[in-house]
Amino acid sequence: MPDRLQAAFAHEMQLARQHYRQQDFATAFTHLERAHILGQRQTGPHLLSHLWMLRTGWRRGDYREVLGQLLRLPAALLMTWLWVPLGNSGGANVSALRPMPLPADLAALFKEDRP
Repeated sequence: MPDRLQAAFAHEMQLARQHYRQQDFATAFTHLERAHILGQRQTGPHLLSHLWMLRTGWRRGDYREVLGQLLRLPAALLMTWLWVPLGNSGGANVSALRPMPLPADLAALFKEDRP
C-alpha cells in the first residue's frame, strides 16, 4: 500500500478508535467505512476494518451489522487478492459486491496512486 494510502488508513482507524472509546459509535462507523475504502486492496487493513465494524456493530446492538460482518470477514480474506469493488464502504447496509463512488478526498488519494 502506498505511504499516503497507509497514512490515510491509519488516520481513519485512529479516529474510529477515538470515537469508539467515546461511545460515539455512529461516527466511529463512518471512519471505519472510510478506512475500509482505503484498505480494501490489502488483506491486513481490509480484515482490520471489518473486525472493527463487527466490534462496533456488536456494541451498537446492531445484529444485522454483526451478521453482515461475520459473512464479510472470510470473504475479505479470500477476495482481497482477486477483486474488490472500489469505493465499497464495507457495511452490511450495502452489497459486498457493489462498487460505489469514492468520497472526493479519498478519490484524490487514489488518483495520486496511479502513474
